[in-house]
Amino acid sequence: MPFAVYALGLAVFAQGTSEFMLSGLVSDIAADLHVSIPAAGLLTSAFAIGMIVGAPLMALFSRNWPRRRALVFFLCVFSAVHVVGALTPGYGLLLATRVVGALANAGFWAVALVTAVAMAGPEARARATSVVVGGVTIACVAGVPAGAALGGHWGWRSAFWAVALVSVPAVLVIARTVPAGRPEVAPAPASVELRTLTGPRLLLTLLTSALVQGATFCAFSYVEPLATHVTGLTAAWVPGLLALFGLGSFIGVTAAGRFVDLRPVAFTAAGLVALAVGWAGFALTAGSAFATVALVLVQGMLAFGTGTALISWVFRLAADAPTLSGSFATAAFNVGGALGPWLGGLAIGAGLGFRSPLWVSALLMVLALGTAGASLRMRRVAIV
Repeated sequence: MPFAVYALGLAVFAQGTSEFMLSGLVSDIAADLHVSIPAAGLLTSAFAIGMIVGAPLMALFSRNWPRRRALVFFLCVFSAVHVVGALTPGYGLLLATRVVGALANAGFWAVALVTAVAMAGPEARARATSVVVGGVTIACVAGVPAGAALGGHWGWRSAFWAVALVSVPAVLVIARTVPAGRPEVAPAPASVELRTLTGPRLLLTLLTSALVQGATFCAFSYVEPLATHVTGLTAAWVPGLLALFGLGSFIGVTAAGRFVDLRPVAFTAAGLVALAVGWAGFALTAGSAFATVALVLVQGMLAFGTGTALISWVFRLAADAPTLSGSFATAAFNVGGALGPWLGGLAIGAGLGFRSPLWVSALLMVLALGTAGASLRMRRVAIV
């Protein structure tokens, strides 16, 4: 695996930390900037929306640039807005930095996925994808808890400074290791790539990816009230559960990198079925501390392993859209990340209790099985 692929994973680690770390900093931000906690929470929503909109827009914006230039540009912008965010005295400017940072993050993700796959070659497509996505899982294990710890000791601004500083070595390594020239084959016109990306099988795969991520983040977002109100664990357990979920996620993407290229259909199908069964089983057994601890690990592993496999499928199906396929995969991931917590919150708000997000996750996985099955039927018809 080219060393540059690991540099891309380091950059994604910094970006993943930024995306999720505010969950532990909202109270401090609200108090410091004299806004409500819901207003501080909008900083996370703004980032998610920026990722969804920004992925295809930034990919179109930079599609004719050399990939190294695009990666360095997006990462420098991302680092700079965190410096501005750390220095800003007002909520409005901080909100603006979150939107701009999300656009830069989305652009980097879109180009990074395509670059990693191109450097690794078709035979290691899934492994390269797993290294990049693995940056997010390491952020969940180490980056997000570290950001929360920094915020607790030195204030929320220190977490923003840390993200900016971690981005610097990634910029330097990418500038030295990613090839400077343009791809050997000129990209097809944007209209041709967009036509490829609206094919029915690819759209079903993207929808399946969004549903899987929706199920993941629906449950993940409400682990704390589930653990403390249903399982009966103390609040001291929550950081450990979040880290355990991140550890499972890392194991999942690592396994996907090793096995998806060998048995893509079997790996993906097994992951989808196991996730559906797992979320339903979690809902039924959430009152048990042993089951909760075990299933947090297992579901994290299954969710990110299957998610990585689905991203790999996007690249398989979008071979004629080499510059934009990564952006659509990124957008689908973040659609799920925004949809899942919202649906889980609706279920809790309707008085269905803190187990209800797990049932919503199970339902989303049933829908994902349906869309994946429809895509597989199309594949069989195409083969015949």
